[in-house]
Order: sequence, then structure tokens, then C-alpha cells
Amino acid sequence: MYEDLRDFPRGVATPNLPGAPLLAAKGISKRFGGITALDSVSIDLLSGEIHSLMGENGAGKSTLMKILSGVYTDYEGAIEIDGRQMRFASVREAEAAGVAIIHQELNLVPELTVAENMFLGREPLIAGLFVDRKSCVREARRLLARLGIELDPEARISSLRIGEQQLVEIAKALSLNARILIMDEPTSALSPGECERLFAIMRQLAASGVGVIYISHRIDEVMQLSDRTTVFRDGRHVWTRAMTEIDEDRIISAMVGRNLNRPDNVRDASAVRAPVLSVRGLGLSVSDRRGWKQVLKGVTFDVAAGEILGIGGLLGAGRTEILQAITGAREGQVDGQILIEGKPVSVTSPVDARRLGIGYVTEDRKGQGLHLNDTILDNVALPLVGRLARFGVRDFAGEEALAADAVRTLGIRASGTKQVAGTLSGGNQQKVVIGKCLAANPRILLLDEPTRGIDVGAKSEIYELIFRLAGEGMAIVVVSSEMPELLHLADRILVMSEGRQTGVLDRAMANEERIMQLAAPRALKRQEKVTA
Repeated sequence: MYEDLRDFPRGVATPNLPGAPLLAAKGISKRFGGITALDSVSIDLLSGEIHSLMGENGAGKSTLMKILSGVYTDYEGAIEIDGRQMRFASVREAEAAGVAIIHQELNLVPELTVAENMFLGREPLIAGLFVDRKSCVREARRLLARLGIELDPEARISSLRIGEQQLVEIAKALSLNARILIMDEPTSALSPGECERLFAIMRQLAASGVGVIYISHRIDEVMQLSDRTTVFRDGRHVWTRAMTEIDEDRIISAMVGRNLNRPDNVRDASAVRAPVLSVRGLGLSVSDRRGWKQVLKGVTFDVAAGEILGIGGLLGAGRTEILQAITGAREGQVDGQILIEGKPVSVTSPVDARRLGIGYVTEDRKGQGLHLNDTILDNVALPLVGRLARFGVRDFAGEEALAADAVRTLGIRASGTKQVAGTLSGGNQQKVVIGKCLAANPRILLLDEPTRGIDVGAKSEIYELIFRLAGEGMAIVVVSSEMPELLHLADRILVMSEGRQTGVLDRAMANEERIMQLAAPRALKRQEKVTA
């Protein structure tokens, strides 16, 4: 074990090459009704290896991981651990065999605390009868500290943001002391600094002999971390290669089955017109069990017609809170002014925001953006049912036309408007959320992590859509934790640190280093000294 994680070389694990693989999945097939999710795929994992698994949404990655971790028990094929064939009847059996998984979709109980979630079903007992809560909290605090996560073990999960909840999931998986760790999009809600900390821990685990299967849509992460990469496409195995044999373009080509044209933000600056949205001295205070806390202070910016304003910063910097305060989507005390085309407006709820022409796409599409058990039609039409109705009777033809237009114009891949939203891939679910928002014809579009958890093909399509909407004169604000995405999309980037803005960078001045300098807490301290 390395004394300092920084001593461990980047992207170079030390697989135990001789002998049987730690894990081998052979000829795995899985069907859901008439749909083939996996068609005789195979993958193996060596001790001490970080093995990435890539593919577009719907390629079968998560399905295979759920089989390996005991979530799905009905499948064809064989799983071997240390050369011994295994067939898990439950997640508990998989965990007992040393397999732990961090799911892409959070698997936490909102009403329980951080510590209670981490040890749910495995609580330490006193005299075999009573839960030892102090021991739970103490061990949770130790594991969180190991990850460098500053969270209160006694805080309720419902009080945490989605990124903080993701960190709890990671700590929970590490508490199992697994030999095989499956990580399904674990960085989708993390800041760059938190990602680096997680990567250091992954390297440390690999150095100690743990095998890691890592699923991510972020190719830069895969190139940085992996020893080998496997690509799936349409439920089939494409290839498995050592990282020394491949590059980013080869991965993308294998994933999508074609060379991907990457759109550039080459819009003419003259297309930017007068301000549509103006924010002056925006502040937000929220209450928790410890009292009131100010999470935003003095945020000021303008967004013009045809402009894309990016908002960057570390997790907890206040990026999401800006959008929530503007749209009335967060309980608390909002200060400052919001103006549309120079006129002050009052926004106390998302309904007010929609009425004023503000569209908001939340970062949590499954929890807040979609009704997963409803159809595409129902999701897209929901905000406008009352407006479309005639004499109190739903206009089903109008709703169908609205949903069909969203499917067509956004390129939503579905069997039709009656397909249930929860059965769509992540990228197509995101398009439904955007379609639902655009159906109300907003003048202002606020996007919070619009490409989180979606593949490179869908991401490229959403970029094209954002550029097209800006070209048509819409004022757009994009919050993203991916700096390359901000640099690609934005005309200007507003950087946040600890609830305050530390700078606004024009496109020509912006780069990753400058953004990180402004996002670091020390940037806020420097700013406070200047204004003192």
C-alpha cells in the first residue's frame, strides 16, 4: 500500500496476470420480454485491475452489472469468481462473495441518516439485540474521512444534494470491504476535486488487489484510470483492449458504430442581443435543523437573447441554487431582484416561472424531471394540460400533437409517444425532460447538468439542440460540473465559490485553469480582501 495516494502512478494499476481472473462473465444473455438487452457478452476482471466498460445508453452495461451483483438472477451464461462458477440468488449473496456495486441510480432511504444508510441491514448490535448507533456513526465518520467527504453522519439523506448523496453511496460500497467493486457512473454528480479524490482511492484499492469495473461516459476519466477497456454496443461485445492500444476516437467509433461529428460553438457574436434575464444581488437563505444558512449572496448577471451563459464551480458552490432561486423551486428566503427584459418580476413557484417564460430542466431528471411510470405523451403534456383543455375537458389530440412534435424535433428514440418514460435510455429521458420544458415556448431556458449520465452520442445531440435554440434567440443558462462542456457551450462563464460569484469569464479568456482558480475557496478570500 502506498503511504501517500499521490505516489501511485496515474492510470497504471498492477494486475495479477497469472492464474484465473478474479471475475469472469461468460456468454451472458438477458432478455426483457421481446427485447434482448445482452446477447452472449463476456468480460473478465483481474486482481488489482481497473477495467472500464463503455457503450451508449441501452448498450447493456448496467444490465450486466446488475447480473454480476445479484440484482438480476434470471439470465443465461456463467459467472466465475477465482475460477469457481457462481450464481447469485440475491444481492446479499453477491456481497458475501465480495462483490459490491455503486448503482447509477441512487439507492438510499431519504428518511434515514447518512450513517444509517451506510450500514442498513448490517448494523452493529449490542448484545445481539439493539443497534449500536454510536458505533454506526463512528465508523461512518471514519469512512467519510477516508474519502475526504465533509458530511455529518447524522444528517438525513433528504437534506443532501444529489452530488452529496452520490458520495454517500460510494462510502457505503467501500464499507463492504469488497474484492470486486462495480462503479456505475459514480462521478456523474461530483466536482472535479471530488473526482480526483475518488480516483486516488480507486488506485489505492487496485494497489491492494481489489478489482474495479468502472462504467463511465466520460472518456477522459477512462483514459486516465483504466488498464483495459471493454466496449458494448446494442447488447453485444465489440472489443476489449489495453489502454496502450486505443485512443479517444477509437473508443467513440466503437461505441456509436461510426465516426462522430463533434459540433463546435461557432455562432456569430453579433447574434447576441439585448438582455432578456437580469439578476441583481440574488441571495438565498435556507433552514435546516441547525437554523438558517445563507447559501447564495450577491449574485449578479445578465443573459442576452441568443446567448449561452455557463455557471461553473465546485460541488456546493451554489450553482444549482441560483437556478432554484430564479424559478422558485427551492424553499427559503430569496433576496435581490429578478428582471425580465428590464422589468422586475416576482417568482414564488415554478408555475410563476413558466408563466413568465422561464423553462427549467432540473439536474435530477428521474426524481424531479419525469414521471417514470407515465408515457412520453403524459410527461410532455403535463404542464400544459390545463391550457390545452376545452371547457374542462382534456384535449387528447392536442396533447398527442405536442408530444409527437417533441419526439420528432428532439430525435427521441422511442416506439411512439405512448412508450413509458422509465423504459427509455438516459439520453432519451433527458430529451423528454427538455421537450416538456420547450412545449411551453420559453424565452429563457435554465439547464442544470443537461448531459449528466448520458453517452457521447446523445450528448452531442443535446449540444446541437442548445446551439440551435440559442441561434433562434433563446437566452440560455447552463450549469455544468464538466469544465470541457462549459468551455464548449458557453459565451461567458460565471464562476461560483461557496455561494458567491468570484468572476465572469468571456469565452476568449476562459480555460480550465482559470475556472479552477476562481472556483477554489481561496479565490473568495482574495475577493473579500479586495472589497474590504
